[in-house]
Amino acid sequence: MSGAGKLPELPYFYGEGAEQFHFYRIPKVFFSDPQFSGLSTDAKVLYGLMLDRMQLSARNGWADEDGRVYIYYTVESIMKDLGCGDKKVTRLLTELERDYGLIRRKRQGLGRPTMIYVMDFTAVLSKARFQTRQNDDSGLVKSAGQDPSKERSNNTEKNKTEWSDTESIYPSGDCGMRGDEEDGEEYINYRNYFYKQLSFEALLHDYPYERERLCEILDLLVETVCSKRSIIRISGDDKPASVVKSQLMKLESEHIQYVLSCMKDTTTRIYNIKQYLLAALYNAPMTISNYYSALVNHDLHGSGG
Repeated sequence: MSGAGKLPELPYFYGEGAEQFHFYRIPKVFFSDPQFSGLSTDAKVLYGLMLDRMQLSARNGWADEDGRVYIYYTVESIMKDLGCGDKKVTRLLTELERDYGLIRRKRQGLGRPTMIYVMDFTAVLSKARFQTRQNDDSGLVKSAGQDPSKERSNNTEKNKTEWSDTESIYPSGDCGMRGDEEDGEEYINYRNYFYKQLSFEALLHDYPYERERLCEILDLLVETVCSKRSIIRISGDDKPASVVKSQLMKLESEHIQYVLSCMKDTTTRIYNIKQYLLAALYNAPMTISNYYSALVNHDLHGSGG
């Protein structure tokens, strides 16, 4: 064997020790969303490698006349990175492009390398999930207590003020429950909606050191969509409450991970954490496509990548 074999006994990781290293990122949704269940593991890995190159392209300003970022990734380079032959690389590229539309290739001819556009997979998820929601899930929702969806609502046939007796989909102790008693039913329904929509239990499990922040985010989301104000301020701009609520209702687990990562990398002192969080959450669906580009300076700093 050339360089292969069992590694020597390795030490354990403690605390957040693993975060000192650089990693390739493969979208978690590739393993959790049914839309990608047929995507081969090797294709998922290749897409992750392409995302990493996207960071470098964005950093270097490699974009076409329309501002669309592209990468160069030759078959030979992919063969080397994946340790496979050209036939397999061709099959994986076809899978990503023809079968899933995750990339688009533009051949330039004259011996020049093919340009590869890495497509934004999050747009597919947002569109598919948003289209399955009923109309009363939009920003025009007057009250989540008006039976927006039987399958997502909890058992609220009891009195609004009977907090301890109201059935909830989340375990007791996970971020608790707050709100005015007069708005209890609406508050609980929206809280249950976000808890399920954001896969909150999984977030709490995956980010044990961010439990307090996650609970703060959940409280803020529910507080905002339950607000009776007609105008809500986002980043210093007054926006119609219906627009803000609609945007927040589009949030998914990946957006929360994105916000947590951005907050972790922020070195500027935050004076109003509530306003900062609200702005980050509101903008997440519009900016997540630039997630890897936004992190490139942090991830590639000093790596010589």
